[in-house]
Amino acid sequence: MSSGKPAGPVVVIVGGGASAALTAVHLLLGERGGEPPRVVIVDGEGRHGLGQAYSTTDPLHLLNAPVAKMSALAEDPEHLLRWARSQGIDVEGSDFLPRRTYGRYLRDLLDEAGRRRPHRLSEITGTVTDVSRQGGRWKVALADGKALDADAVVLATGNRAPTAWPWEPEGDPRYVADPWAPGALDRIDDSGDVLVVGTGLTMVDLATTLTARHPERVVYAVSRHGLLPRPHRCPSPPAVPFSPPAGEVTVADLHRIYHEAVERNDGEWRGVVDGLRPHVPEMWGRLSLSEKQRFLTFFARGWEVRRHRIPPATVARIDDLRSTGRLRVVKGFLDSVTAGPDSLAVAVDTGGNRRDFKVGWVVNSTGPAADPRTDPLLRGLIDAGTIAADPLGLGLSADGCGCLLGPEGESRPGLFTLGPTLRGLRYESTAVPEIRAQAAHLAAVHLAEYDMPAARQGAERSVTT
Repeated sequence: MSSGKPAGPVVVIVGGGASAALTAVHLLLGERGGEPPRVVIVDGEGRHGLGQAYSTTDPLHLLNAPVAKMSALAEDPEHLLRWARSQGIDVEGSDFLPRRTYGRYLRDLLDEAGRRRPHRLSEITGTVTDVSRQGGRWKVALADGKALDADAVVLATGNRAPTAWPWEPEGDPRYVADPWAPGALDRIDDSGDVLVVGTGLTMVDLATTLTARHPERVVYAVSRHGLLPRPHRCPSPPAVPFSPPAGEVTVADLHRIYHEAVERNDGEWRGVVDGLRPHVPEMWGRLSLSEKQRFLTFFARGWEVRRHRIPPATVARIDDLRSTGRLRVVKGFLDSVTAGPDSLAVAVDTGGNRRDFKVGWVVNSTGPAADPRTDPLLRGLIDAGTIAADPLGLGLSADGCGCLLGPEGESRPGLFTLGPTLRGLRYESTAVPEIRAQAAHLAAVHLAEYDMPAARQGAERSVTT
């Protein structure tokens, strides 16, 4: 950091996706009496603001929520709508934008923050290898040997790559371990069909992309439940008001409450899910560890396919692919993959029976890895005792403000996280509405630590862009 830049606290944000972008925006553009901190975003892929989710170039990859729900600013729900129209996009609040367009929106927010706060925002492409406490500040070490001194560090590392399989064909170019790694899908040519392991949102994107590129291709999608994301209904039904029960709760209680609410709502479950969603972190926190594990084992998939829905245009594409036989969903477990000279032989256990496939490609689409140790930086920090994984191994251990905790539950002042890494604490922590609220709150916590008076007004304060 050169001495020619303005003084003030320094915040280093590790990551380049929505979590990092929204944190930077709230730190820089939040209304306050004093100057904002200097913010440095460090992204290993150089996709500042786009991250994994919004760096796609495929126009068929749509947001899974309508424009009206995707503003980066909770207090200005029409911000995204106005931005889209200012870009010449004919859109309504109920429409679903391409994800690449939303990436442009986040990128524009960062650019606006840089223009309005000169010399307060820096973006670095580099790999963070360590974060350590030295001399009352945090030192962020980079792979190129450089280091950044910071008063606060935000680990906004986002979703991790899918968990590796123990029998994956190591080194075989026909196996795609992470479909969202830069250029991962470009090497899939038309030499054969594709087997995708997983039937969630990533599979939906892969099926639309891979079949559009090669019209004769068949995509096989395999998962334990064989469940696909449910469709949005347009217009969206209103959220059903919900009051959490008092006292201790169990998964059985929540299961009963959900189904009773659906019955009262004449079978319309979407409004019930949307009404429950804001209360999930609080109810999740009241479940015992064993009850949380029970939910993850028996109920999580059913919730996820209803909670993370897909837009009507995507539903129509998937229905067409299935009706023409170009997308074939198989309920079962992937048993083995054997590499041959011209194809991959795949065996699927469908519950006592075995189905064999010969495909040209196999793609791991099982979703982000839960274990934070799959991220080299987080693994190193956990092994060093700087931070700790949460008891479920879904993310990192933190307090309600996103301040990270050590292995004995001790606070690490000035070291924060948000987004997917808080899934073990909040469960609902991966979508923009949750992340933008966490970013606003985190900005308030950081500003309060440095005695900036406006921060005391709370996390949900006005941001103007």
